[in-house]
Amino acid sequence: MDDHPLFVRGLELLLPITTDGRAEVVGSTGDAAAAAALISHCRPDLALVDLHMPPPGGIRAVAAIRRTTPRVRVVAMSGSADPAPALAALRAGAEGFLPKTSEPEALLPPLLAILDGWAVLPAPLLHAILRPTHAASVDLDGEERRLLRAIASGRNTVDIAEELHVSERTVKRMTAALLRKLRVSNRAEAAAVAGQTGLLGE
Repeated sequence: MDDHPLFVRGLELLLPITTDGRAEVVGSTGDAAAAAALISHCRPDLALVDLHMPPPGGIRAVAAIRRTTPRVRVVAMSGSADPAPALAALRAGAEGFLPKTSEPEALLPPLLAILDGWAVLPAPLLHAILRPTHAASVDLDGEERRLLRAIASGRNTVDIAEELHVSERTVKRMTAALLRKLRVSNRAEAAAVAGQTGLLGE
């Protein structure tokens, strides 16, 4: 599930060659809303989902695939260094995460490991998941919950400002205040809080 045709085409060409025919692309779409239906039709062993597809977005696609075809292994990908979307995808049901590189060959070893039943996560993401977040003691108002949900969905400052109808400067101020209230130090840890408090499923 990726809205970058060149990346998909690279996987289509390289997977059969580099895996001796063990892996191949059986279907693709750049439409997050169509992801679950495609997976139900193709029944692959593994689904790769780009978290930054246009709305409804990769995280919702992960959740939809998990609901409709729970036996398919779902692996989230992102070209962003921000771990918050990856955490949100894991909370939504992804079983692994891979950084999206410019060279598809770099994805092949971890993909094969995932097909063999391993979970693959970058070390910084694992640390963010394991770090305590003190979620139980936090009481958020409606605006703070909207902001936290937006952060956990991987939206950037500009997108959040448009959604909340405020300036980018206000979003930065609100985010800093929210991180202090949650007693976390970055957006990735805030996304973990969102998952623990059930915001990602709303």
